[in-house]
Amino acid sequence: MRLIETKLKDCFVVEPNVFADDRGYFFESYNEEKFNKALGQNINFVQDNESFSSKGVLRGLHFQKGEFAQAKLVRVIKGEVLDVAVDLRPDSPSFGKYESVVLTGENKKQFFVPRGFAHGFVVLSDTAIFSYKCDNFYNKESEGGLIFNDKTLNIDWKLPESECLLSEKDKILPTFETLF
Repeated sequence: MRLIETKLKDCFVVEPNVFADDRGYFFESYNEEKFNKALGQNINFVQDNESFSSKGVLRGLHFQKGEFAQAKLVRVIKGEVLDVAVDLRPDSPSFGKYESVVLTGENKKQFFVPRGFAHGFVVLSDTAIFSYKCDNFYNKESEGGLIFNDKTLNIDWKLPESECLLSEKDKILPTFETLF
């Protein structure tokens, strides 16, 4: 496993060691001891989530506030997504910046998004199965969000806005400026 730094402080792309031959492949998708050693922190994931989505589905940008903030380790089991993290930590040198990573069932890359970040993804393939580990339990009263097409952030989602399919809740999320 290799951690690759991003332009966002504390946010990493994780490349697992994949062993492939003519029979298929094997890789260790998560090992707590190796992950925490590489990260230099002790992250204890307590909840796994999975979603299935069609092309153009955009989920995000979401976060949990306060004591229910969550770090996430995300990956794609099947398909292709553009995964995005936005640093919402006012004291961070990368505050207000975003990072995007293409995650696929083929490249097997993962993205570690620490607490204090908004997170979202859009499906680029016909369908995708998306999986993520969280280090804290979900709490409905602590959920927050940021509108995907925020002009301050200017995120390139790799799809025209007209092709992005959002939930009713995600269509009315606040802008970055109104959060801060």
